[in-house]
Amino acid sequence: MDSKALITQFYTAFQQLDAEAMAACYHKDVVFTDPAFGTLKGTHAANMWRMLCANQKDKGLKVEFSRITDHSAHWEAQYIFSKTERKVHNKIDATFAFKDGLIIEHTDLFNLHKWATQAMGIQGFLLGGTGFFKKKLQAQTNKLLARYESSL
Repeated sequence: MDSKALITQFYTAFQQLDAEAMAACYHKDVVFTDPAFGTLKGTHAANMWRMLCANQKDKGLKVEFSRITDHSAHWEAQYIFSKTERKVHNKIDATFAFKDGLIIEHTDLFNLHKWATQAMGIQGFLLGGTGFFKKKLQAQTNKLLARYESSL
């Protein structure tokens, strides 16, 4: 399968909240990076998608993707941030590298300050652009992931 088809398969699975199909697109040694989780490797990266998909079941997550190239894509997620019940429309640019026909590197870039403002209101607006906020968010998301993984 070529890289464009693999990227399309990955995001189509995400639209369907099919985390196992998403994980099947990843190489066992994958490295995933984004502003919210930092860097996750191997099964932790796949488990992040499992956790996110499980948490969004029947909650109206909408995922759209476009501008797929051999090594990149644009995607957008619209959902309700559970902690505050606020609507979020996150716009993400992703880059990919491949090994053995699977995704070995996946980097998602988005404006964390805009995300924080949408998700947390005035607190996110005031703090969302700071390194302190980013470190705290990554600590919280990784704690949630560890708790999810311990339940598997």
